[in-house]
Amino acid sequence: MSGKKRILIVDDEPDFSMILKKNLEKEGFEVELAYDGAEGLAKVRNNPPDAIVLDVMMPEIDGYKVCSTLKSDDKYSDIPIVLLTAVASHVTSTRYSHYDGMSMEADDYMPKPASPEQITESIKRLLKL
Repeated sequence: MSGKKRILIVDDEPDFSMILKKNLEKEGFEVELAYDGAEGLAKVRNNPPDAIVLDVMMPEIDGYKVCSTLKSDDKYSDIPIVLLTAVASHVTSTRYSHYDGMSMEADDYMPKPASPEQITESIKRLLKL
């Protein structure tokens, strides 16, 4: 296997996505961006990445659904997913919950604001780098 490891960032916040992208590229990763769940799923199906950073609250298809869809498909289930959410453990007034994130099949779960460095370290650990 040659070349850089490819990371797909699926997040509807362009500023955060660009900061994380630059941080990952500085660490030697190739990075692709998607700004909603539907676009993220399409990019995975077109060219599966080595790992995915996935926000929970997004338009079209949320991160929980994207994660569930990928983890239930044998073709993509081995791709490590770092699930990010701004939902705090005490927030119960939305359709998203901390419990849902913790019970997802994601390989790591981080509450926002997670730093780009924390996310990069998680990806390295999951890819055993």
